[in-house]
Amino acid sequence: MAQTKESIVNASKLPMSIIIVGVGPAEFDAMVELDGDDVRVSSKGKYAERDIVQFVPFRDYIDRSGNHILSMARLAKDVLAEIPEQFLSYMRARGIKPSMSEGREGGRSLRQSPSRLIPVISFGQ
Repeated sequence: MAQTKESIVNASKLPMSIIIVGVGPAEFDAMVELDGDDVRVSSKGKYAERDIVQFVPFRDYIDRSGNHILSMARLAKDVLAEIPEQFLSYMRARGIKPSMSEGREGGRSLRQSPSRLIPVISFGQ
């Protein structure tokens, strides 16, 4: 647990989020602690720069009435609920503000083509 907390504290400086879904009948007190909603995660006297962990216990989303689609939609909603604020907290901490442009800068679109985002390896030709 100490190593996990240290990793979370270090990762809190990065533009990332950690999602934990607890599966099974176990008690998840440690996962709730890592979630850091009530008390910021700390390790070796250093506190996480921001909350980057979201924990949800899967058992809370099992619908015994058979409406699995609704259950999974609720799970997805709650799993992703903190991501927007986690992203914004990273941007605010670094003074990064959204651009007021209309998606174009210097006459070029800010949108990259998929080939620039995904490395392509070709064999043969």
